[in-house]
Amino acid sequence: MHSSQLLIRLGASLLCAAGIANANYAITDNYDHTNFFQQYDFFNGADPTHGFVKFAASAAIANTSGLAGLSNNAIYLGVDSTTVNPAGGRGALRVSSKKAYTHGLIIADIVHMPGGICGVWPAFWTFGPNWPASGEIDIIEGVNDQTTDSVTLHTTPGCSMSAAGSLAGTTLANPDCSGDTGCSASTTNTQGYGKGFNSIGGGVYATQWESTGIYVWFFPRNAIPSDITSGSPNPSAWGTPTTMFASGSGCNVDQHFMNHQIVFDTTFCGDWAGASNIWGESCQKSTGAATCQGFVAANPSAFNEAYWLINSVKVYSIGAAKRNAVVPTPFVA
Repeated sequence: MHSSQLLIRLGASLLCAAGIANANYAITDNYDHTNFFQQYDFFNGADPTHGFVKFAASAAIANTSGLAGLSNNAIYLGVDSTTVNPAGGRGALRVSSKKAYTHGLIIADIVHMPGGICGVWPAFWTFGPNWPASGEIDIIEGVNDQTTDSVTLHTTPGCSMSAAGSLAGTTLANPDCSGDTGCSASTTNTQGYGKGFNSIGGGVYATQWESTGIYVWFFPRNAIPSDITSGSPNPSAWGTPTTMFASGSGCNVDQHFMNHQIVFDTTFCGDWAGASNIWGESCQKSTGAATCQGFVAANPSAFNEAYWLINSVKVYSIGAAKRNAVVPTPFVA
């Protein structure tokens, strides 16, 4: 056996030992331009993170105001980039899947995201009812001019994680996953977030969630595995996860994570991006604005690039039967 073959075999064994097995995944749901706006609900309440934002309350409102639509068969989720001093906050969107999931493989093909802009706090995440009792998984998240992705878990007390086994460079700030802070892992690939992500046409984020743990991979547009593009995903062949949270003595995943909806949102300022110490780290100097809210209110054109453009979100389950294709009336921008 050649040494390269030995390393490949050894790598596969280590991944399987960590819970990333060659599971028989079959697609259960495919959200794309044909059905996304029928299968996602629009959140119309006050922002729980206290952002300077006014969420569009329905698909119809978002559509007529230009905040949502379709672009080249991709889902567009934008923000208001024209109104100066908008009353009640800058217009934006928070959408959640009607269906909830426990376990599975979520593969999101994203072309463009809102990150890397002062005042902006975008996220692609999942969460369950009675937060944080059913857990939260933040797959893509960051604030202001951040250049790399943060992957974070939030739970009730009693869940402590390490990021051991993650891609080199991924670091865990805090092992305690409970509450608002959660256990957050910082990544290092600038192509995985914000302006770097957008400059390469985006890519794919894949999240495997099983009893063994929660694992997140990022693949740039030019390096998406063929098993993903063919619709037969095999996580055991993907190599080391960007971020790996393995279930163990510190946290039983099945006790803390269940019944999650899939969410995309963009907010402004709020508890993280707008915190005085966070805003003051770089954006106060670069924008000349004393506060995040003051900058966001007065500078709508700064948010021309603060939009999501999503090709699809596909959810796979182990041993799930493929559903019959249903093609609803497209949402027309």
